[in-house]
Amino acid sequence: MSVFLSEPLQTILVLIAGFFTGVLSGMFGVGGAVVSTPAIRALGATPIEAIGSTLPSIVPSAISGSLRYQREGLIHWRVVLWTALVGCSAAVGGALLADVVPGNGHLLMILTAVLLAFTAYRTGQSPKRPDPADAEEPDPHEDPDFAGVEAPELPARMEWWRLATIGLAAGLLSGLLGVGGGILMVPLFAGWVRLPIKEAVGCSLACVGILAVPGTITHALLGHIDWAFALPLCVAVIPGARVGAHLAIRSSERGLRLSVAIVLGTIAIVYAAGEVAALV
Repeated sequence: MSVFLSEPLQTILVLIAGFFTGVLSGMFGVGGAVVSTPAIRALGATPIEAIGSTLPSIVPSAISGSLRYQREGLIHWRVVLWTALVGCSAAVGGALLADVVPGNGHLLMILTAVLLAFTAYRTGQSPKRPDPADAEEPDPHEDPDFAGVEAPELPARMEWWRLATIGLAAGLLSGLLGVGGGILMVPLFAGWVRLPIKEAVGCSLACVGILAVPGTITHALLGHIDWAFALPLCVAVIPGARVGAHLAIRSSERGLRLSVAIVLGTIAIVYAAGEVAALV
């Protein structure tokens, strides 16, 4: 896939994509590359460049958004530590595997779409905790209509092995597909670790910034990064992530969960259609 654009116009379009990448990152804790990867593919990057060139922008985006979540007390650093500790090593392995997987990068893009669809479904189907403001909602322990729904007061499950397992899967995904690993961490933190959705997003965002560092270095050494795309993305994601984090924090738990499912599901469909067409 290639396009013929002047260099200034291409840079402007990458900056626009970077801003929306930052918004998505800050709002949903997914690293944002689910927007920037297909965007720079459409602007002429090869599949492998689209994977590698998005990783550097994840770091400033994650830092910008995480600072906002931390100010609201929505980041659990035990979760971040264990997840990122294991995930960093796995990210290097994932980046090395990117050259081994057949299909010239197209199969990796299709796998990304499949994972996005899974994330959208899993997040949309997860049990919802009522907002604290919803004082009139029935007690799930007393109302038979709430049978099978996870009680909001159930404690989070932060065992080190559980967090390390999430880090292993997310790290491999970050290095292999360049999407930051958040598309797995958000639903796993919310469902398996039992964090409220805003805390799951905040912890995921902090983790993806750390996981992106070894993946970025490895892809750079392998020559997978086109800095004409990477640098404008790095600049534009910073204000975008602040805006996204602000919007997420002001949203209701239910509204944010539904937004995650709809946005990621839509991107998955567009993503898959474009790459299948490229293979055909």
